[in-house]
Amino acid sequence: MKYVITIIFAALISTSVFSQAGVCGQFHKKYCVLEKAKNEKWQYNAQSKSGLFNQGMTSKLRCVIYKGMDYRISVCCETVLGDKVNYKIFDSRTNELLFDNTAAEDTQVFEFQSVSTRQLVIEVMVPQGATEKDKHKATDAACVGLLIEHKITDKQGFSQY
Repeated sequence: MKYVITIIFAALISTSVFSQAGVCGQFHKKYCVLEKAKNEKWQYNAQSKSGLFNQGMTSKLRCVIYKGMDYRISVCCETVLGDKVNYKIFDSRTNELLFDNTAAEDTQVFEFQSVSTRQLVIEVMVPQGATEKDKHKATDAACVGLLIEHKITDKQGFSQY
């Protein structure tokens, strides 16, 4: 009997997850991707997410970055406000503000190098404004994607002999 209840519970959860995925599911993979030069080695990071946001909504995502890696964070939104989303990056341990895109001309892409392994908190804020009409979503909501990519930091300076 326990197993039957567990299976039913798991089915309900997966149905709920897939129904949410139907609205915005892999939005970040389709709309946040940047053109890559032939020699770039950016790889998709599984901590990337997409979600349905109401206007004026703020949401946070915790992620881990590793020493010796370069990271690229791209944020995109389907609003008619020029696809601008505000985001801030904090150190999760100290709560220190590390980056705020509003102080960087509202850039939707941020690249950085990690000198230590640590947890970050990425806070995404969707501005107020109208969204495109879509029969599957309310007119006051929009899909937001947060794409995290990584690559091994290139060696710099003299190599060892």
